Amino acid sequence: MPIRTRQPNVNAAQWSANGSALGAVDLTQAGAHVFGLNVFSEAVQRQRLPKDIFKRLQHALDTGEGLDGQLADAVAVAMKDWAQEKGATHFTHWFQPLTGLTAEKHDSFYSPQGDGTAIAEFSGKELIQGEPDASSFPTGGIRATFEARGYTAWDPTSPAFILENPNGALLCIPTAFASWTGEALDHKIPLLRSMDALSRSAVRALKLLGVESGRVFTTVGPEQEYFLIDEQYYFERPDLVNTGRTLFGAKPPKGHELDDHYFGSIPERILACMLESEQELQKLGVPVKTRHNEVAPNQYEIAPVFENSNVGCDHQQLTMQVMQNVARKYGLVCLLHEKPYAGVNGSGKHNNWSMGTDTGHNLLDPGETPQENLQFLFFCTAVIQAVNKHQALLRASVANAGQDHRLGANEAPPAIISIFFGSELERLFDSIVSGNGNGTTPKQMLELGTTMLPPLPMHGGDRNRTSPFAFTGNKFEFRALGSSMSLALPNTVLNTIVAEAIDDLASRLESAIGASGSLQDAVLGVVRDSYSANKQIIFGGDNYADEWYAEAERRGLYNLRTTPDALPWLLEDQTVRAFENYSVLSRRELESRFEVMAEQYVTKINIEAETAADIARTQIIPAATRHLAELHKAGNEALIGECSEAVEELVFAVRKLEGANEEHPEGVELLEHATYMRDQVITAMEAVRDVADRLERIVADDLWPLPKYWEMLFIK
Repeated sequence: MPIRTRQPNVNAAQWSANGSALGAVDLTQAGAHVFGLNVFSEAVQRQRLPKDIFKRLQHALDTGEGLDGQLADAVAVAMKDWAQEKGATHFTHWFQPLTGLTAEKHDSFYSPQGDGTAIAEFSGKELIQGEPDASSFPTGGIRATFEARGYTAWDPTSPAFILENPNGALLCIPTAFASWTGEALDHKIPLLRSMDALSRSAVRALKLLGVESGRVFTTVGPEQEYFLIDEQYYFERPDLVNTGRTLFGAKPPKGHELDDHYFGSIPERILACMLESEQELQKLGVPVKTRHNEVAPNQYEIAPVFENSNVGCDHQQLTMQVMQNVARKYGLVCLLHEKPYAGVNGSGKHNNWSMGTDTGHNLLDPGETPQENLQFLFFCTAVIQAVNKHQALLRASVANAGQDHRLGANEAPPAIISIFFGSELERLFDSIVSGNGNGTTPKQMLELGTTMLPPLPMHGGDRNRTSPFAFTGNKFEFRALGSSMSLALPNTVLNTIVAEAIDDLASRLESAIGASGSLQDAVLGVVRDSYSANKQIIFGGDNYADEWYAEAERRGLYNLRTTPDALPWLLEDQTVRAFENYSVLSRRELESRFEVMAEQYVTKINIEAETAADIARTQIIPAATRHLAELHKAGNEALIGECSEAVEELVFAVRKLEGANEEHPEGVELLEHATYMRDQVITAMEAVRDVADRLERIVADDLWPLPKYWEMLFIK
């Protein structure tokens, strides 16, 4: 039987859109013409709904009041007619279970009649409520197979949209997902609850500050990093197909040492894929703004404009789905794993977060005179207090198996949560604590040494890319999120803990106003006390430096390096109190999330271990054995020993991995199981990889069964 010879994928290097069916895709329409084209937006509702129905719907959305049956029926009819004009034949309640992905069940609009015909129907009841099987999703024990009833409930604050397919279209209705007993089984319900909680706390605080506001919203703008790989290489790598990351692969001669990929010219094929992805997202109302090359080869980033957190989280799920779907049209696969390749930067998702009033005022905007902006000082202090108190919970909210390869690896923020504030604001808050001046410096201009270039206005501080939680002008950027994860849980945590801190500071402010009679003195006093107590979370230095780890320990900050270290903080007493006090998650709902996240960690490591053992046994060892036979045939004694020894090491390492992965501890708590997978199975996997990667460097290239890093990273 002839041996299959591995060959470079020259098609990838020679790709061109010329003569391709892809040339028929019209990407020349301005974004303004296609934006929201497939969204049942407020503008579409105004056009299609009777005037009184539209006003009642908007009033219900603004006030949070429920929708009665008559209103729901009217909206359903208009939505159905609009969707059918767009080619939709089916509808789905589109929801986000605890898998971190989206879920959907398609139901037809058409109902057969007795005379052999069918009519299109869609009622208010079908719009408002659905009933999927709750036991088939991860629930952390809340639902069992014999207790399967669950409900989806329409979220009218996130507009319905159309997903197009070459053979039809689908009306997607964003919904929440709950059990028959009322527990949240998804990411949307806790997020909406946390937004309500923060709004109540912030409106109360604003009233004390002399500002009337009906509601405060949180906003989010995620920067999504991802890799693209030619699909031929992808399907030749069982590890990528099964786990999303490469379990084997020797370090290539070139990585990103030359720093020539970041912000570099985007290759034609990649740009074509990006352009179509962006147009599809614009049709769905996703306000994509930025695209660029990232640091690692074949790594890229897409980022939108800020949106309401609920809508932004929905749009982020759509962004990942659309990028993966469109990439396949170009012979590419979009990799969203946090660490697809060892030795080069992994992918994260920067969560830009802020708070704004219903009148459009950003509560975290310092303005021209931050020292006089009591509102900014108050709310910024609340965020600092919240992050310091719940730093470990924030770390837990971004924990997964992929993240453990990335956080703290000198390519992403460390597992230690700290806040970068910028030198100007740090001086300002220090001056409030000391009472010495206002701590601000006049705005400066940067001279570039030539009259041909104008002076540039300088920011009040530098930009610290190593910080996990950085203030960046008028928002906080939480940089520790993984590229594959939903935004919902980290934002739910952030909203809840900030709501708690705002209420604490507001109560102190009430007392201080009564004691001093001066609003300014009262606010500065509250800011001074809170900042003094929480200043240890502020750090403006290099978060990658070894010295920071020692300094963080001295400050009492947590260094939760792995997922099993972090997850228990979901169930700490202060976590449960905060979530229950603000009616965001009950203890049982928190326990379910802990169990789901721990189970996913164990399951993913198990899949990786089985995949690694299978590839090693069925591909790498046979390839190395063939190479060894060739060496014996050639009589090359100098190389035989090295290869033979490595093969024996690999066989031993694979057996050890298989043994470790078969001996899962039984009858133990989930956390103990997860810890076993981290300490025993991952360690055994790393030993297998170490030997296999050494073999890759000595086995003949035409015999090696897997595409190599230089091919996957540099052939585009």
